[in-house]
Amino acid sequence: MIDVAIVGAGELGGSLAHVLAQRGFVRRIQLIDPAGQVAAGKALDIMQTGPVQRFTTPVLGGTDLTRVSGATVVVIADQAKPQSGADSLLPLRQISELASRALVLCAGADGRTLVERGVQELHYRRERLFGSAPEALTAAMRALVALQTNSSVRDVALTVLGVPPSQAVVNWDDATVGGFAARSVIDEPTLRKLTAQVGPLWPPGPHALAHAATEAIAAICGVSRRTISGFVAPDLSIGRRTRCAALPLRLGPTGVTSVHLPTLSVATQTALDNAMLL
Repeated sequence: MIDVAIVGAGELGGSLAHVLAQRGFVRRIQLIDPAGQVAAGKALDIMQTGPVQRFTTPVLGGTDLTRVSGATVVVIADQAKPQSGADSLLPLRQISELASRALVLCAGADGRTLVERGVQELHYRRERLFGSAPEALTAAMRALVALQTNSSVRDVALTVLGVPPSQAVVNWDDATVGGFAARSVIDEPTLRKLTAQVGPLWPPGPHALAHAATEAIAAICGVSRRTISGFVAPDLSIGRRTRCAALPLRLGPTGVTSVHLPTLSVATQTALDNAMLL
């Protein structure tokens, strides 16, 4: 089992600490926030619900960022309003110094920018720094499709790619509903209407983001073998300038083990290329 440190004890950080504690697959959770006793108070509240909800994962709260040292995964959750220039990268810079071997998961909707700049400017390896917010957007789209088709969300499989909100790409070519191709279950006009709803669903709420981050950590721990939709920095070895985007990621103890992009139709590939190219 691993130790997880969560930086930011706002709605997202608090929700993530609670969900992770309930799931019970991490050894210890450090909830860290420089704002007074916020983290300590939320950690105490979560621990007090343990006997009721039957979990025993320790959740510790504090203000000292040095607590990230020793964590296997450091999650950047709630942040103060970013400063201009390099100041907005201060948490990433500090984590790099204090937990140089930790995987860093950006859980918020602003994670794409953090991942991109962290790799480009602070020289994080792209395997080590990634974001989970697109998984929450994917879950929201699955819920919409389930409502449209009178199905269970569990029966819907799809992936959201690209750069939300304006250049998010739903891969309908690979989507299924109850094991059947989505295009055989949903007509084209309805697919277009569903696609048009992707943008307004961004950004996801803090509870959805917390569950998305939990799924990413579960994959890192080997508890889940799922591929998640996550923000990953561009692969510079391909020889073209692209930007950080949501892609299907396979995660493991070393971080991003592979980008598992299925075969796309010409139209979907073009839309994804347009979203990613600088």
